[in-house]
Amino acid sequence: MNEAEVVVAARELVADGVLALTLRDPLGRDLPGWGPGAHVDLLLAPGLERQYSLCGDPADRSAWRIAVLREPAGRWGSPRPKAGGGSAYVHDQLGLGDKVRVRGPRNHFRLEPAPRYRFVAGGIGITPILPMLAAAETAGAEWSLLYGGRSRGSMAFAEELVRYGDRVSLAPQDETGLLDLGAVLDEVPDGTLVYCCGPAPLLDAVEERCPGGVLRVERFQPKFQQGSMDCEFEVELARSGRTVVVPAGVSVLDAVRGAGVEVLYSCTEGTCGTCETDVLDGAPDHRDSVLTEEERAAGDTMMICVSRCRGARLVLDL
Repeated sequence: MNEAEVVVAARELVADGVLALTLRDPLGRDLPGWGPGAHVDLLLAPGLERQYSLCGDPADRSAWRIAVLREPAGRWGSPRPKAGGGSAYVHDQLGLGDKVRVRGPRNHFRLEPAPRYRFVAGGIGITPILPMLAAAETAGAEWSLLYGGRSRGSMAFAEELVRYGDRVSLAPQDETGLLDLGAVLDEVPDGTLVYCCGPAPLLDAVEERCPGGVLRVERFQPKFQQGSMDCEFEVELARSGRTVVVPAGVSVLDAVRGAGVEVLYSCTEGTCGTCETDVLDGAPDHRDSVLTEEERAAGDTMMICVSRCRGARLVLDL
């Protein structure tokens, strides 16, 4: 996937602890196109890459907008340049006029055509949902949004949502308590798709209420515990004509890179989709938080940073 350089054209606090950045091409050229649900990788420093959802207008090719929640316990990659995390770097060190390398856009949370949508967002999970609302509006679909946060002041872009009237329900926890998911999810008409993004407990609660095939989610943290990875298997690399043994306790990604094959990767947790690789033969043991149930069942792609093999051998398009 191609990398490019963008410049920080604007910085704006849009909620308590949430910084919105406007990114532009340094020479004023159009940026790559994207659709609702897409995200980009910011290559902030050696060993420090983070994924942020695009939350602006897809029709505006002159700029990208992202929003970054400051996470006090944010993690650095390895090596560790200094104390803090990716969000701290963006808030404290990425200033107006600074340039940053980006990769993408990439989209594993696409808005699929439907006559009706129900959107549920928690906290910074509103970012990929924002352009979905505009797209649903333009398409003439019926839709509603339930948007929760710790407090009204912590809920980014709440003022932008006012224009949608009563289709948007804001639910600050310090005013209304926990989100009333039953009110919006217990009776979902046929043809409705549910899109949800936010913290893991919210996604888990929504998944419990939604029947299969209806729900689309995006996770910021891995859903699955990876376990001990205690089975050895072989991976044939179809393009390079090599076979690599993946020992117990070693990921496919690490085994392939250890054999000298360069592969794009970022989160190493199965949440970003950067290392997605086509499977030409064999049965993947999916342990990512990206693919839908239908994509898992098809078995023709996998996230090699966490997923493994349900047999003795995989053939990958590498």
